[in-house]
Amino acid sequence: MARTIAFDYGERRIGVAVSDPTRTIATPLTTLQRRAGKRPPWPEITDLVRQQEADEAVIGLPLDLAGEEGAWAAEVRAFGDDLARRTGLPVHWMDERLSSVRAERAIRGLGLKKSDREQKERIDAGAAAVILEGYLALRRNRAAAEAEESSE
Repeated sequence: MARTIAFDYGERRIGVAVSDPTRTIATPLTTLQRRAGKRPPWPEITDLVRQQEADEAVIGLPLDLAGEEGAWAAEVRAFGDDLARRTGLPVHWMDERLSSVRAERAIRGLGLKKSDREQKERIDAGAAAVILEGYLALRRNRAAAEAEESSE
């Protein structure tokens, strides 16, 4: 069964999360390393998409506190365009403001040792899961609203 895959695209790392087949639960999957100014690790990304049987992607869109896109958002959108072209997946965008902060708080709440809690890779994958959770909730709310509208 197909899943939704999510990416938290950063300068040094790309956090990845995936939904369960029912698209109810978002789970951190992995974090891919990248070098600033270099191409994303496309072989690993396309392998993950294939292995997870993803049929759509969600990418966290970095907006400033006023909700505007800056220079980094343009680079993230370029990544999304490349992802769609390379994989054929439809790409959806989610506001990622404060996703890393929420992921870090959730990880702290797990009771892990400090050294494990502060691993940047864990936070980046967690941030991708936070982004995916937001998307899945939005999708469920839209479906419920459409069902209610059609029953009237």
